[in-house]
Amino acid sequence: MRLSKDRRSLKVNDTLTLAGIPPETFEYRLGNRSALEWVIDQYQLTEDKKSGIRSDPNRADDPEYIVRLVGQVVRVSVETARIVKSLPCL
Repeated sequence: MRLSKDRRSLKVNDTLTLAGIPPETFEYRLGNRSALEWVIDQYQLTEDKKSGIRSDPNRADDPEYIVRLVGQVVRVSVETARIVKSLPCL
């Protein structure tokens, strides 16, 4: 998975790109990166060169899992940013 340069779309694979990611998604941070950036980093297809073991975040029993996960992370991030903005200043 890769974010576009303007961070408005996410290329999931060669045939699927999710567009319309709101900028507020990146305001909710987990340490030094947004929740969406964390998911993108953790859910990469990797293969150990020595053993040949593949780590594939896609689920054969649930092919829409990644799309749903990204949608949920975007929604929670946007809602959290909205709530935080509405809090009174201390």
